Parts: sequence; structure tokens; C-alpha cells
Amino acid sequence: MSRFKRGAHVDSRAGFRQEKEDCPVPYGLLKAARKSGQLKSIRAVLMYLGSVPHSVWRLNIDTPQEAQQNLSFGAADLTKLLLSSNKLQSLSEDVKLLPSLVVLDIHDNQLSSLPDSIRDLEQLQKLILSHNKLTQLPSGLWRLTNLRCLHLQQNLIEQIPQDSGQLVHLDDLDLSNNHLMDIPESLANLKNLVALNLSCNKLKSLPPAISEMKNLRMLDCSRNQIESIPPVLAQMESLEQLYLRHNKLRFLPELHCCKTLKELHCGNNQIEVLEADHLKHLSALSFLALRDNKVKNLPEEITLLQGLEHLDLTNNDISSLPCGLGTLPKLKSLALEGNPLRTIRRDLLTKGTGELLKYLRSRIQEEPKTAMTLPSQAKINVHAIKTLKTLDYSEMNKTHQDKSMTTNRGCCRKATKMEEILLGESFLSFDLCKYRMLAFIKIKRGLFRFP
Repeated sequence: MSRFKRGAHVDSRAGFRQEKEDCPVPYGLLKAARKSGQLKSIRAVLMYLGSVPHSVWRLNIDTPQEAQQNLSFGAADLTKLLLSSNKLQSLSEDVKLLPSLVVLDIHDNQLSSLPDSIRDLEQLQKLILSHNKLTQLPSGLWRLTNLRCLHLQQNLIEQIPQDSGQLVHLDDLDLSNNHLMDIPESLANLKNLVALNLSCNKLKSLPPAISEMKNLRMLDCSRNQIESIPPVLAQMESLEQLYLRHNKLRFLPELHCCKTLKELHCGNNQIEVLEADHLKHLSALSFLALRDNKVKNLPEEITLLQGLEHLDLTNNDISSLPCGLGTLPKLKSLALEGNPLRTIRRDLLTKGTGELLKYLRSRIQEEPKTAMTLPSQAKINVHAIKTLKTLDYSEMNKTHQDKSMTTNRGCCRKATKMEEILLGESFLSFDLCKYRMLAFIKIKRGLFRFP
């Protein structure tokens, strides 16, 4: 054994290795940020430090080298800060030192809370906080009245406070994939909201006040525990897309005033019956998804959906289809897999939508009807009717009156074996002379006026 003690270990790289807290954001990035007002591409620094360096928060305060050297330089306050997809566990109170921020993106981190000083970002319009571990939100957040976009999806939030109604300029709110059990009534104050995503929560109902969002175009309430939709939802006149998949609905919502609704997604519910009243007002509907329900029959009023392009009825209890389905002029996709259809050959179902619709149209010619009730907004070529014996037009709406139904043009000229006619107030006159077999006429009260 040597007499000399081995000296302490000497780090040959000492003096060259930077400590974490001394690792700055590259000066070139800070310089570029001062000119453009945007700071991004600092992921390597953030991943190394695990937090945002002070030089970022003080970007608008610290004097740059150019100014110290009396060189001409242009500077702009930071307006856009992108800190997404790092491992940030906290956000400093110093965020208030960037009051000119318009966009702040901190999604996909490990934040469990936010500093209340976020209230000082009064110019903020877009705040992305999705994919974090937030359980609650600071009261200061709801004072950012210039916010237009707020994304909070994929967090652990259990409650939204009444103060949320202060974000009156908000047009995009995403609260999906949280632990919400209810929605505050004050949310109805968000009159400018265009898109609201409440999917993947624990909601059992929707507040009736939600109908006051007159500008809302997209509402997603999928994957909740909702059993019924408040009737006032029908007052949302601007609604274009409604997602209600994976809930506990037994009926379609009544959407009388939703004249612009284009997509209705109600798959994976417990719907058994489709009422005519649920369909007749959806004239603009192009996509109707009812897969994985318990629907047994399709009403004839399905033919009122003249703009329908996609109809998904997969995995229901439908045994037959109305022949009128074949007359829908824009229908491109009809999904029927998993239904006990007995009136249509299996090989026909494999030939595609076009062949199936063609077959249904052919059945109309083979089985002429001897009775007909026309929906109030239906349009039909009555001059081609030959075998009709009963005509019920008592519910005809004046505003949708077909001029061909008046006597001066001749109604149902070929249906000379008519036995019953039910008239409403839309008929001012009707020529009955040719109907020799007519045995019964029902006329709405007050229709006749005697001199």
C-alpha cells in the first residue's frame, strides 16, 4: 500500500460546466423575440431547467445589449408566448411582467395550479391550458374580459365558478375531459360563444339558460350521463352541430327553431322511437347519426330531410325501411349493419347505398298507396296520383301551400276514385264534381263563409 494518500477527486471540467440555474435562454432567441413580439423554440431550455427562466419574464424590462451600446434597435413587447409540451410544474407570479401578451400557450405540461397574477394579462385573447393537472382555477382568470379562446380540456377540474360569466367576449370554450358534474347558469352570459365543448364529463343535465347562447354553432355534450335535453334548447337558432353521443337519452331532442342544424350525432344512447315532430323541422340536416340505439321503426317523415347526405342506423332494432327513404335526393351513405332487416335481401345490403335506394324507389311503384297524409311542408306531384282514395290535407300550412292544389290548376285529376277528402284552411276552393265516388268530406271549422 502506498504511503501517500490519494488526493480528492478533481473534476477536470470544473469551470466549464454551467449549473442549471445559470443556463440562460440563448441571446439570439431573446433578441429575435424583442423584434417579433413572439418567443418560441426554447423547449430544450425548459426541459433542462424544468421552469421558465427569469430572463423570459423580464424580457420587456431588462435593457438589451444594443441599448447599452447606444446602437439603434427596434423593440416590441412580447405578445405571444408558447411554452407547450414541456414538464413545467408551476408558473411564476412573474407572468404579470408580460402585460402585453395576447397568446399564452402552456398546454401539455404538469401544472397543478396557476398564479392569481394571471389577472394582470389584460390584453390576453387566447389562453391554452389543456392537458395539465389543474384541479381549480384562480379567480383572476375570470377577469380576463378580452379572452376569446379558452381551452381547459384534459385537466382535473371539478367545478366552474359563477364568475365564468364575466368572459363576455369568449367565442371558443373547451371544458371537455374534466370532472364537471354541473354547469353554472352564469355561463349563459357568454352571448358571443360560437363553440362549446362539454364532452367527457359527469353531467346529468344541462341548464335551461344555455338556450340564451344565440350565437352558438357547435355544442358537444358527448360522453356524459344526460337523460334528457331541456326543450328550450330548441331556441338556439344558430346551432349547426349538436353532439349527444354516449349519454342516456331515450328520445331525440325537439329542435323546432334549429333551422340551420346540419349535423345531429345521437349514437350510443337508449333511443327507441323517432317521432315525426323530431324530424319535420330539421330541413337543413345533412348528417344524422343514430347508431347503437334501440330504434325499431323509421317514420315516413324521414323523407322531409331533403338535404340528408349521411344516415347512420348501425346496430339498432330496425326490421323494415320506408320506401320513401329511396326518394331522398342527396343521400350518399346509409349505414344499416347490425339491424334485423327482414324485408330486404342480405345481398342487396352489400351492394352499397345507391343500389339499396334504387330498390326502395322501385317498391314505391309496385305498391301504390290508397291513402295519404301529407306533412304540412311536403311537396308532392299530386297530378301523378291515380289510386288515391283518401287525401288528408287538413294540416297544410298556408306559407307552404302548393299552388297546384287549387281548383284552377286541378287537384288530383287522375284520382277519380277518391272517397274521402280532409281539407284545411289552405284551400280557398276545391272542385268536387269529378269525384263521383266521394262519400265523406271533412272541413276545418270556420273554413266556409256564407253571404
